[in-house]
Parts: sequence; structure tokens; C-alpha cells
Amino acid sequence: MKNQIIKRTEVFVRKELGEDATGHDWFHVDRVRRNALHICTEEKTGDPFIIEMATLLHDIPDEKINESAEAGTAKLNAFFQSVGLAEETENHINQIIETISYKGGRKTKLETVEAKIVQDADRLDAIGAIGIARAFAYGGKKGQLIYDPNINVREEMSLEEYRKGKSTSIHHFYEKLLKLKDLLNTESAKKMAESRQQMMLRFLEQFYLEWDGQDS
Repeated sequence: MKNQIIKRTEVFVRKELGEDATGHDWFHVDRVRRNALHICTEEKTGDPFIIEMATLLHDIPDEKINESAEAGTAKLNAFFQSVGLAEETENHINQIIETISYKGGRKTKLETVEAKIVQDADRLDAIGAIGIARAFAYGGKKGQLIYDPNINVREEMSLEEYRKGKSTSIHHFYEKLLKLKDLLNTESAKKMAESRQQMMLRFLEQFYLEWDGQDS
């Protein structure tokens, strides 16, 4: 029964996100799922079914890739109704999805170990080489500049400012990506993040050398 639900969920998510060009496509979802299940195994804790379902569905209601937050929530709820999960299971998955997002650095208390694992897996995919690629894919889709040294890095911001304020793809590293390693919950994720963090720092160092024309 659980395997059938997973398969139906995969088909639904592939259909909804398969062509997304902001870095929230099916391949992102699948990487997050695999990282989350790996962390679950390494940490020897958490319900693998809850973790797998939450990772598969975590971007479905995201307002960034829906007409509105309400439209995204309605889409997720309609899917839940179609698969007939137990109420407790559905509530747990919903609670994870609602609380794991970064959203300008807001700190939301995670109630369960499954939420901590899913959040870590999602954040791991936002850093490292993949994170760099996704940052520029999202920035380009949003119409952001690659970089403008005259724009200030935003330290504190509301959700509205985070979503719609003026920034660049390079600024996004300082406003979010470089902060994620220290916000991870599990030891397994922290280990996985080390090399990814170094990759981003090396990239930025090289970027500034080339930006300033001093890379010869």
C-alpha cells in the first residue's frame, strides 16, 4: 500500500514540477528525497514513509512556483484527498512542508525528527555545486542581475522583502546560501555540508577575481 502511494506521488510530482526552470524541478525533488533517506539511515531515526512523502511533496504548495500560496495549498490538499492517507499521516506531512522553508531566515520550531531531516536534505540541495547552479537558474528566471556591487546585502528582511526586494544572484549567497550550513539539524547533514560550503567559497573567490579582471 505504501509503495503504491509513493508511486502515485512520484507521478503527480513529475507532472507538476517536471518542466520547472527555477531549480525546483523533479530532479531537485528526487535529490532531496535521496539525501533525506540517507540521513534517516545514518541517524537511525525517523519514519522513512513520512520522510519520503514530505520530500516528494515539499515544493508542490510553494508560492514561488504557484500563482499564489493559496493555489499551491489547494493543489496539495486536492492530491491528499485523492490518495486517502490517514489523517494523522497527512497532518504530519503537511506540518513538515509548512515549517521547513527558509523564507528570509525566519526561525520556525520543528516539531519532529522527520521535519528536521527533510529540512536538512532540502537545504543541502541549496548549497555546493548544485546550489550554485540552482541559484543562477532561479535568479535568471526571476530577472535578477548576476551581480551589482552597488546593491547592499540584506541582513534582516521580511518575507515580502525576501521574495520581492532588489537583490542579485551573488547576493543570494550571503542572504541565504552561506548561512545554511550552520542551520542544519543533524550531524549527518553537517558532514555532507562541509565540502559543499567550501565549493561555494571557492566559487565566490574566483568570481570576484574574474569580476575585477585580476585572474590572469
